[in-house]
Amino acid sequence: MLEICSCAVPCPCFIGEDPDGGECFGVIAFHLEKGKARGVDVAGLTLVNVAHIPGNALSGNWRSVLLVDSRADDEQVEALLDAFGGKLGGPLADLASLVGEVVAVERVPILHEAREAEGSLVAEGMLEAELAPIQSSPDGTTATLHDSAFTTVKGAPAYIGKSRRYRVTLPQHGMEWSFDGHNTIQTRWMMEHAP
Repeated sequence: MLEICSCAVPCPCFIGEDPDGGECFGVIAFHLEKGKARGVDVAGLTLVNVAHIPGNALSGNWRSVLLVDSRADDEQVEALLDAFGGKLGGPLADLASLVGEVVAVERVPILHEAREAEGSLVAEGMLEAELAPIQSSPDGTTATLHDSAFTTVKGAPAYIGKSRRYRVTLPQHGMEWSFDGHNTIQTRWMMEHAP
């Protein structure tokens, strides 16, 4: 899971606090190294929630555009939307309940090359982000959070970074913003749920 947003670092949402300035302009990207949804293999695909969050993230009422990897076939898209839309229950339903309005679903080529808060995330013509980790010591170790609210693999660190560049260009959905030098945070996640 990779989050990039308008807040300073580290992300207040990861510890349940309000966003800087009272609202957040962010993206949450889920890159699926392996897995199935409704029995459909979704390995290698990425889904990105581009969201305007009007207050504390846990209070809900997010206004979202979902970007789905264009490499996904129709069955995979449907399975991803069911899972991340909460229709299959479990922890993803809790996350989906925070979204007040899904404005649109867009299929787009997505390049996810981020690891430990370093790299890039690009959704062709809609989202562009370059990330750099925050070094916590002279030896180059990346700063991390442990056991935070949004880390979903027990004991997995959340790597803290900053955006070198962060642009969202979705004027057709009323979403356009640009924030450089702000929050990025990345953590491993795992969901298992049998309805």
